[in-house]
Order: sequence, then C-alpha cells, then structure tokens
Amino acid sequence: MASGYLCLQLHAHLPFIRHPEYESFMEEDWFYEAVIETYVPLLQVYESLVNDGVDFRITMSITPPLCEMFVDSLLQDRFVKKLEKLIELSNKELERTKNTDFFATATMYNKKLTSCYDTYVYKYNKNLINGFKHFQDIGKLEIITCGATHGFMPLIGVSKNAINAQVEIATKNYFKHFGKYPNGIWNAECAYNPGLEESLKKWGIRFFFVDTHGILYAEKRPKYGIFAPLYCKNGVAAFGRDVESSKQVWSANEGYPGDEDYREFYRDIGFDLPLDYVAPYIHSDGIRVMTGFKYYRISGKNVEKLPYNPEFAQNKAKMHASNFRFNREKQIEYLSTIMDREPIIIAPYDAELFGHWWYEGPDFINYLCREIHSSNIVKMITPSEYLKKHPVNQVSTPSMSSWGNKGYMEVWLNNGNDWVYRHYHECIDRMVELANKFAYTNDPLLKRVLNQMARELLIAQTSCWAFIMTTGTTVEYAMKKVKGHLNRFLDLYNMVYSTIDEDYLKECEWRDTIFQEIDYKSYSDEHVRERS
Repeated sequence: MASGYLCLQLHAHLPFIRHPEYESFMEEDWFYEAVIETYVPLLQVYESLVNDGVDFRITMSITPPLCEMFVDSLLQDRFVKKLEKLIELSNKELERTKNTDFFATATMYNKKLTSCYDTYVYKYNKNLINGFKHFQDIGKLEIITCGATHGFMPLIGVSKNAINAQVEIATKNYFKHFGKYPNGIWNAECAYNPGLEESLKKWGIRFFFVDTHGILYAEKRPKYGIFAPLYCKNGVAAFGRDVESSKQVWSANEGYPGDEDYREFYRDIGFDLPLDYVAPYIHSDGIRVMTGFKYYRISGKNVEKLPYNPEFAQNKAKMHASNFRFNREKQIEYLSTIMDREPIIIAPYDAELFGHWWYEGPDFINYLCREIHSSNIVKMITPSEYLKKHPVNQVSTPSMSSWGNKGYMEVWLNNGNDWVYRHYHECIDRMVELANKFAYTNDPLLKRVLNQMARELLIAQTSCWAFIMTTGTTVEYAMKKVKGHLNRFLDLYNMVYSTIDEDYLKECEWRDTIFQEIDYKSYSDEHVRERS
C-alpha cells in the first residue's frame, strides 16, 4: 500500500496542419518532428516497461486534431518519405563523423531513426493511435480528450453553443478513435471558468485539470490544497497542478532539461553545415530548417559548446529520475501526516517537452517509471483510479484560471491577438443561427456546407494561433490560418442564402478533412439543452 500517488499527465497536442495544395509545407514539419522525437519514443518506452514487467500509469490527453493527423493518409505517407530521407542523411553522417567526437551521436541517430521507421511502419501500420490505444486497453495509460480544436474555452464561452460544440465533437471523435467515451478532459491551456463543468458533465466527462491557483482560490478554501481533487457542484472533479514537481521539469533555471550534459536544442546541422550538403534534407525552397541532427550538449552559459555524449546524458536522466522520485516521496511523507487519505501529486506537462525540447525526456520517463515501481511510498495512478479509490471529496467551485504567463488569460488575450475574438463571436452567432434554422433539413448538399462551416470555424478557434501571435514565432502563418478559415466560413455562409458553389465546397473539403463524422447540429440549441 503506497502512502501517496503521482499522476503524470502528458498533454499531446498539435494544431491541425495539413496542406495538400503544396508538395511540402514547412509547418507540417511540426507534426513529423513530434512523431520522431516524442510520440514514437514514448510508445517505445511504454513497450519496454511492459516487456520488463514494470507496472506504470500515465495519463495522456491526445487532442482531436492530433488524433486526426495520426490517421490521415496524406500525412502518414509524407512522414514516411521524410523519415526515409532522414535515414539516408543519418547514413551520410556516419561517414562524415567517422573518427571524430561526434561519431557516437551519429550512430545514436542512425539507430533511433531506423527503430522509429520499424515502429511506425511495421508495428503500428503508420497509425500511432493503434499504439496508444493498445496501452490504454491493457490498463497502463488513461487517455483523455480535449476541446475539439483546442479552443480557449473562457474566451469563446460567451456562447454555450460554442462550448457544447467543442466538447460534443471532441467526445464523439474520441469514440471514433478509441472505441469508447473519455472519462476526462484537458481543457486547452488548462483554462477554466466557472460553469464550464456543466457542458463537460453532459458529455460524460468526470474530471479535468486546473492550474494551482484554480484550486487554491476556489469558492471554498480547499482542505487539502492541490493534493486531493475538488468536486464541482455537479460532481465533476477538478485536479490541481503541483508547483514543486512542475518547477523541477519546467523551470529554465532549476529544471532538469537545462543540465549541461543534455543535448543542446538550438545547434543543428541544418544551419551549421554547407548548404549543398544539407539541401536535400531541408525545405524544398532551400530554406534552412532544423534536421534533428544536433551534436552539442548544453555545456553551460557563455562557454564553448562541447560535443554531446549520449552516455553522459543517459546517466543524468537516471540521476534526475531518481531525484524526482526522492522529492515526491518526501512530499508524500509529509502530506500523509496531515491528510486522512493518500495525497495525489498532479504533474502535468506538454508531451512534446519530452523528446522534442528535452531530447532525453522519454528516457527520463522510462527511468522514473522504473524508480517508482520499486518505491513503497509513492505509486503512479490515473485520475479515474484515484476517484474510484476516494469517491468522497470536498465540493467547491474552482477559480477562473489557466496556465501560461501570470496564470490567467493574458497570453491568449492581449493587444497582439485580441482582434480574433470579435470575429470568432460573430461567426459563432452565424453558425448557431444556421444550426437552428436547418436542424431538420434533408438536403445532403446543404448538410455538407453546414458541416464544412463547422470545420472552418473550429480550426480558426485553435488557441495556438493566439499563442503564436503573443510569442512572435510564426505570426504571419497564425494570422493567415485565422483569416483563411474565417473567410471560407463566411463564403459558405453566404452560399446558404444564395447559390451553393459545389466546386468551391469540394475544394474546402479536400483542403481540411478533419472530423469526417462532424455534425453541425452540435451548435444547435437542441444539443445544448440535452445530450443526443
């Protein structure tokens, strides 16, 4: 019997990016990089743990857009071609780095890319949903959902219909991929505003997560702080993020990923080597981009970067996993003296931290699961398991909150991105108008128009676009996505009241294939009132 529990929650999300109109598209690389560096390595870690008899529990929110990209045949085939080119590059790198300090790292890349190919193509038949579903089915993962397109709920929540659509479409999409409905949800950006739980409960959601202050500033002071869930008044549970475990991983100054022996993210041969050598492996227009071949370690501040040493990095990952376990045990030893139940420590992270940003992150998870497997003090648990074990909890309403800078909405609502919301709200009103007006239409062409309108609106609402406008990374692309989808939405809206251009509709459907099962009536008043 453990004294307390750790809930490791990995939030797996990418915005829906698919551009069949181009032979290659730079932003699609976000997906390919994540598959190579995060999602295949995580599945390989899970497989290794199961094969070695290590009992573990991990919670993952796999968002509907990411699920749809996992199963998209165009992206699958493009990814395989990308991977084949990288394997070709890895073979060239073995020759280039022979008899240098970089050869061990080049060998590592060659083995990892080849293993990734075998896992992706042969083990999971190019569909990683097969892998994640398998580990959920055998009881090692709890996979939860997210809003349909990662919409920032508090800022589109002026319309209950819009919130209902995000939740209804998400839960039905989850069923399509996993064969059952989800127990939990990760609200995009960990954002919550009071009342959201009503839409969640209607679609069978039993729990969600909030940031620390969402629990600590709840309507009634939480007796156990963030170390036990709160029930909202309708019985949906809220779990709060633990500050200490987050800081150890997230903090730029104190977190493990900043260790000098870990791989340096920003030094990549796509920028370091001559253009004629890397040209076949970067963007087809000759734009230098990351290739994933990085040969230096962090080394420290204001010093010359040293060659990466895979053995040193593995040793640090083991040491940090042991330290993380030790710190959680000390937390639990104290908490168990002041609580009448086992505490639960909620440690949520973006999944892509592990592997993409922190290259050794999947190894850390592997070592951590093995460490905790041997612990008598802390065990891993999922939210559903904890609620089953402790069904009676304090009732209170969490505070409006999100994660991100300053812990509320500032990242997603500021003078650089606030313009998007008036357009979202106007288009939501028009979508609701048509969903109600044509709730019982039998016209198949009109239904296609209305379903495509819903797709365009949902993709435009992705919170990533507002986030990008704040961080200043690919702002032009984010603005183009919002404007493009809303303009297509308005074009289709106008067609409903005039003449439907079926060729234009077909082009929209070809361009954005997300949610083939979508039902525009998710925006109707009838669906808001009662679950269909």
